[in-house]
Order: sequence, then C-alpha cells, then structure tokens
Amino acid sequence: MNFQRYLVPIGAVGLTAWAWQSWGWMGIAMVVTGGVMWLLLYFTRLVQIMKRASNRPIGFVDSAVMLNAKLKAGVSLMHVIAMTKALGQAESEKGAQPEVFSWRDGSQSVVRCVFVQGKLQSWTLDRPFQATDVEPVSHAAND
Repeated sequence: MNFQRYLVPIGAVGLTAWAWQSWGWMGIAMVVTGGVMWLLLYFTRLVQIMKRASNRPIGFVDSAVMLNAKLKAGVSLMHVIAMTKALGQAESEKGAQPEVFSWRDGSQSVVRCVFVQGKLQSWTLDRPFQATDVEPVSHAAND
C-alpha cells in the first residue's frame, strides 16, 4: 500500500495546525511559503531533467551495462530519465500497466525497464552475441 499518498497530506495538515497554534496567521504564512518553495524546487528539477533529455535521442544511453549496474527497484521513472539523460523508448501500449521502456547503447546492448505506477519494478540487460565472447578453440595436434 502506498502510504505516501496519505502521510504527506496528513503531515501538511498537522504542520499547518501546529503553525496556527504556535504563531497564528504568521505560522500559516510560513508553512504555505515553505510548501510553495518546495513545489518550485521540484518543478525546477523536473524541467532541468526534461531539458537535458530533449538534447539526446529517445532510448539512447552511453552505457547500458553501467545503467544496469546503477538501477535499483522502486526508483521513479523520472529518476531513471535523470540517470540516462534521455527518454526511454516505449515498448508498451500508451496508458497500459505495467509500462515498459528501453534504453540502447552504441554496442546495441539494451536495458528494458518495467515500471508499475511509475516505480521501477524490474529490468533486464540484453547484450548482443559477439565472436569475442566464445573461448578460442585450439586445433594443435597432440604429440
């Protein structure tokens, strides 16, 4: 269950009540000012993330292996976009749950991320087969 959905509004109401009890209208003005400041900082961060992502191709990342190593379950889609500095290539239907996005690097390695309600549920790394991945076979004659 998503407790943040309930705890944040209850905390805001509690903080506002405490501010009213302690300082009256000036306390409420301080709480509202702090809330507006927090919203502005959050909005600025989102705009910066999207601005950086607009400068790169959709679904491209510098290193899919490094992205795979940095991912953690439960992070938001916006956090993954901030890490990759690019929007993911959508692989699921628009508005369908779960959402699947992929990022590809120059070697055609692909990280596919599954998001449920905007949070990272799971991910996979698919690397292309390369001839250097196979152990060389020795054809030397036995004496």
